[in-house]
Amino acid sequence: MAAVTSVSFSAIAQSFERKASVPSLRPVASPFDCLRLRSNFPYDCSSVRASNSTSSMVVHQMSSVTDVPTVSETKLNLLKAYKRPIPSIYNNVLQELIVQQHLIRYKRNYRYDPVFALGFVTVYDQLMEGYPSDDDRNAIFEAYINAIKEDPEQYRKDAQKLEEWARAQTPDSLVKFSLRDGEIEENLKEIAQRAGGKSFSYSRFFAVGLFRLLELANATEPTVLEKLCAALNVNKRSVDRDLDVYRNMLSKLVQAKELLREYVDREKRKREERAESQMPNEAIKKCMGQYEYISQ
Repeated sequence: MAAVTSVSFSAIAQSFERKASVPSLRPVASPFDCLRLRSNFPYDCSSVRASNSTSSMVVHQMSSVTDVPTVSETKLNLLKAYKRPIPSIYNNVLQELIVQQHLIRYKRNYRYDPVFALGFVTVYDQLMEGYPSDDDRNAIFEAYINAIKEDPEQYRKDAQKLEEWARAQTPDSLVKFSLRDGEIEENLKEIAQRAGGKSFSYSRFFAVGLFRLLELANATEPTVLEKLCAALNVNKRSVDRDLDVYRNMLSKLVQAKELLREYVDREKRKREERAESQMPNEAIKKCMGQYEYISQ
């Protein structure tokens, strides 16, 4: 089992939250429990359509009611696409995650956008940090996104573009995207336009995507988040709440991984001790056997 690393978001997270108590180390059924969403999302009859924007990054998707699969079918798609066993600490979280994203994916006014993609990629990479195999982690990602009938390559591609763009921004230029032209800027303008109307489906993945943009732009002042939310026509109170939930989930996951690592180390020591205790017995048996042979 690979070593468990610490959460990389901790430094910037502290500047956006008030003093909070550290969650207890008691065992948790699933670190993703705190990200549960309401399941009463309505579905709508619509078609898949491309954005009118000149940007190639935004692809709007809506599902016809006749095309909406059940949660069980989506989970089965994941199992069919990736057939190798997944360690329970990761599998439990993935099962929770895919149920929540299924509900988001088939919500009536769901639209794919790059900020949402960046948020999901960030969550996934944080959740799967320390997975025994990089190749398997990537294969699970592809199987997961394919299971919800979206394009894993586009998720990664759009997330990477946003990350590269954000690294080149200052806090001021980040919040003033509407004053400039460019592929990313056009995407953000379109999101702001939809968020200002009734065709925007806000989610916690979107909130995490915003948080990642702030982190990469070294925008640690709380006022920057407030200005960015205002520029995108997004409710800052919802973003604050969801970021708190996300940080809490990461904290619980780190604790669960630490408990798992301690368990693995403890079991390894027990096996070594048993092996060492058996060595003298085997030596005695060997000597006794030689003595009996000589006696004969």
